[in-house]
Amino acid sequence: MNNRITRLFGIKYPIIQGGMIWCSGAKLAAAVSNAGGLGLIGAGSMYPDVLRGHIRKCKTLTEKPFGVNLPLLMGDAEEKIKIIIEEGVKIIFTSAGSPKKWTPFLKENGLIVTHIVSATKHGKKCEETGVDAIVAEGFEAGGHNGREETTTMCLIPKITQEVNIPVIAAGGIGSGRAMAAAFALGAEAVQIGSLFAACKESSAHENFKQKIIEAKEGETLLILKKLAPVRLLSNEFSMEVFKQESKGASKEELQELLGTARAKKGMFEGDLKEGELEIGQVSAMIDDMKPAAEIIRELWQDYLEVVKKFRNHLTD
Repeated sequence: MNNRITRLFGIKYPIIQGGMIWCSGAKLAAAVSNAGGLGLIGAGSMYPDVLRGHIRKCKTLTEKPFGVNLPLLMGDAEEKIKIIIEEGVKIIFTSAGSPKKWTPFLKENGLIVTHIVSATKHGKKCEETGVDAIVAEGFEAGGHNGREETTTMCLIPKITQEVNIPVIAAGGIGSGRAMAAAFALGAEAVQIGSLFAACKESSAHENFKQKIIEAKEGETLLILKKLAPVRLLSNEFSMEVFKQESKGASKEELQELLGTARAKKGMFEGDLKEGELEIGQVSAMIDDMKPAAEIIRELWQDYLEVVKKFRNHLTD
């Protein structure tokens, strides 16, 4: 496919891998890039020196374009930006914060900047700051989510009407059929997290991957809305949070219940009872653990078959 996103990033397929904490290391990013998509290193769960190591490792694993996903609200964001520039990374996806502060600086240093939003008003502000593209992420997505709870089906057509820069659809996309739907709504690429979280090259713990594969419809829930909304697989921890929220727990009480390193405990260390298990609603569609290259190949083939089917319908 040849469109604004594939040209912007220099990739074959308009498929972007989500920069997920505890899942998206150099191995996964390189595998996705080598398969024709755009791989992202998830800097959110990395110390600065660890991020530098993953960037350098990724360079040895692929000659294709790759990028880094960076939450801007993190205390060490400035240090990580310095490393990203020093290591010659050319693509950055920013999230969790306003892009206004850093986008001009990143652009001055030759980076392609994409920011992740969950509402049209934020997308319009991103365009004003000079970002090159937007990821519009719907309510179905895993991990930290928008407070508006707008679904992908509603978000994408609205935001593509309001901005002129290319839009990447995210949230609930786990098949070529969903990709075709996203393009029909106005997106020019998709960003996929959950499928890659459970793939062979993901750095997530095997317990977490197996839990994803076993997940059924309705087994994720959005919790911690008073702090930062996050979609998780149901387990003892998430159900306790849900119970406390239902009783009207305060921010302070929820923060105490959350504690620290909860996502690391669940996704990276494999504690399926007390850890955060961040995943999207599309987890119910995942039934095996595949290599990243196979995922991309199947997504693209499925997409082409759907497009062909619709063309045949139009000519019947």
